[in-house]
Amino acid sequence: MVNFATAPAQVSDPPDLTAALVEVFSAIQGEGLNVGTRQIFIRFGICDLRCRFCDSAHTWKPSQTCQIERSPGERDFLTANNPVTSQQLLDWVNQQNQPGLHDSISLTGGEPLLHAEFLAQFLPLVRDRTGLPIYLETAGHLPLLLQPILPYLDAVGMDIKLPSVSGESHWSAHSEFLRCCHSAKLEVFCKLIVSAQTQTSDLVQARQLVAEVHPAIPVFLQPVTPLGTAKDLTAPRPEQVLAWQALMKANLKSVRVIPQTHKAIGQL
Repeated sequence: MVNFATAPAQVSDPPDLTAALVEVFSAIQGEGLNVGTRQIFIRFGICDLRCRFCDSAHTWKPSQTCQIERSPGERDFLTANNPVTSQQLLDWVNQQNQPGLHDSISLTGGEPLLHAEFLAQFLPLVRDRTGLPIYLETAGHLPLLLQPILPYLDAVGMDIKLPSVSGESHWSAHSEFLRCCHSAKLEVFCKLIVSAQTQTSDLVQARQLVAEVHPAIPVFLQPVTPLGTAKDLTAPRPEQVLAWQALMKANLKSVRVIPQTHKAIGQL
């Protein structure tokens, strides 16, 4: 006879969590430290920021559907319903993962960390299935949501939002976020969008923020790509960019100027 009072409880599998996607596709990385490399991009929907220069405003709110590329680089998209499960996403990424083609998987958005619980379930699976490094593109302002997925990341590209350009200000959160990445020994770099309206005081504060964590952390100054929706933001003049690079290099070892190269080659 079974004693129901002492019988072990049945352990069930954890629920398959879901996330709001925008698209999954294969492309050339156009920004930052991984520029020119081939990546599988997983673009998540939803963002809690409203940067003036954002060229992905369509990702700010969740959509009922997402676009999934069937063959890497062919742009033969199919439409799927949101939200998606980790198993669905795993299958779509695996479909993209042709041997030797991709250098890494890029988590982008929107803000991927708003799906941190989903990522904590999904990332171990996709690392095991593909063997590809995981690269997180983030606004770098949600350090608490970063913590659960740190063990599954290989590289992080974090924005430092300059208030004079983005309209956002998150200095304290940026500092904590960068320290978390550096302490975890991840490959990390910072990206600063600059425009003709950039205030020198913002750059000085960003320089200090990075240098206090480690002066060898690479910094990328990215001239803004002007948008019709942000008529008050214009691309910086060459002399401005040269002066800003010199300013940043006074305390930092690696400061590069790289525009959005994917737009230069027509890969939008």
